[in-house]
Amino acid sequence: MFKNALISVSDKSGLIEFVKPLAESGTRILSTGGTAQHLRDHGVQVVDVSDQTDFPEVMGGRVKTLHPKVHMALLARSYEDGDLQELAKHNLDPIDLVVVNLYQFEKVLSENPNDRQVCEKIDIGGPSMLRAAAKSYERVTVVCDPQDYEMVSEKASQGELSLQERKILSSKVFSHVSAYDAMIAEKLNPEMKPVQGLGGELVQSLRYGENPQQKASWYRENGAQNGLHKAEILQGKALSYNNILDIDAAVMTVREFADELCCVSLKHNNPCGVAVGTSLESPSQIVERSLKADPVSVFGGIVAINFALDAEAAQHLTQLFLECVVAPDYTPEALEVLKAKKNLRLLKWSSLKEPLPSKLYRSVAGGFLVQERDHVSVGWDPEWKVFGETPSAEIKQSLLLAWKVCARLKSNAISLAARQKTVGLGMGQVNRVDAVEQAIQRAKNFHPEDTDLVLASDAFFPFADSIEVAAGAGIKWVIQPGGSIKDKEVISKAEQLNVNMVLTGKRHFLH
Repeated sequence: MFKNALISVSDKSGLIEFVKPLAESGTRILSTGGTAQHLRDHGVQVVDVSDQTDFPEVMGGRVKTLHPKVHMALLARSYEDGDLQELAKHNLDPIDLVVVNLYQFEKVLSENPNDRQVCEKIDIGGPSMLRAAAKSYERVTVVCDPQDYEMVSEKASQGELSLQERKILSSKVFSHVSAYDAMIAEKLNPEMKPVQGLGGELVQSLRYGENPQQKASWYRENGAQNGLHKAEILQGKALSYNNILDIDAAVMTVREFADELCCVSLKHNNPCGVAVGTSLESPSQIVERSLKADPVSVFGGIVAINFALDAEAAQHLTQLFLECVVAPDYTPEALEVLKAKKNLRLLKWSSLKEPLPSKLYRSVAGGFLVQERDHVSVGWDPEWKVFGETPSAEIKQSLLLAWKVCARLKSNAISLAARQKTVGLGMGQVNRVDAVEQAIQRAKNFHPEDTDLVLASDAFFPFADSIEVAAGAGIKWVIQPGGSIKDKEVISKAEQLNVNMVLTGKRHFLH
């Protein structure tokens, strides 16, 4: 049972249901401003913080809880007689429950605020109260997340929360405040060296990680206005750690084709089949091309689509085992077809094409790396250097397809394309010529009828051997970044072998 509660929240969801039973059971409720009025409007008896501090809220509410008579009641230690004597001297009782959540800074960011509006929404008193209460977790229960109301109510009705339970709530506060501060720091200086702590909100506890012996959780990054957490799961089993990684990789690939209809088949974080088309084609044709690009590797894979899926296209997806499908929408008829695969995870991500957070994070031993997202050229860049013939419109389209897909393959990476689809992909090799041979072999296995193949490489060719292998397979067009000390030798060999080459000047490694 709590004796004194301090309540000041921005998010008022579930608050009345949580606080009213406490007040009716005798808990003294201290509150401020809009929260106090909200509680009174719902019949909860409230003591204004200003009555405890003997000092009014000033500067339009900017200063209200930053007062010794608030923080003494939060920070007093039950095991220090001097602290309790100090409280008694000032006629104060210790506060044993703190319910505070901060100004919704993420919402402010989504409204494109100016600097003054940003500063007005930087919470000062809230983090101070939360930190003080969290520091005193040995005797104070602190709640910063409305999702914890039910648990706290249940435990309080049974007596009190255990020390471990209060400690976990305290930990949650420090994580929450740290992430909040990081959002503010990045907004004030987007170019700052990204050394701030990472913070996020739990989306889902996962059954396990990459392997059953590894624990795992999925979090939404604080401040992220768009992301996989926005997707609606329409059917199928719960997403796994590996599903989430693969869906992310598939979506990152399909996003490279924002101006075209695109279907990406992916396995183990690498595209295995990519097809593009126009509105003149049926979705079914594009999906079928993607699945047939590598019909072996796609088994057990992920499919990402940037157009509404119809019943005819859905029929193709039911012909093989897939883990997940993600699309911006599905027709009712498509959903009816896909019901036959009850374990197939269907995700509807209507904001699939909207901007994503600009930074990427990766953990390393004892720390983490941060980098900006890589962006591939949307269309043909007139600055690219062409050695050989002038490419036709059809060849340009194939080169762009291969180039964009290659940027989403794990390095070393090679992509072969022809007629609006990939025909052979080589990835994750420790030397480039092996990647070339792997891609060519897949093209021979699955698309022996295709000619006019083009080849893309995510980085330069260090030697001319890859060009010799490509020429031997009948490939007449290569697109690559260039930048090797042996570029002249590679270009010369291409000219000798009647291979046309495009140098983009930009590398797209993906490790």
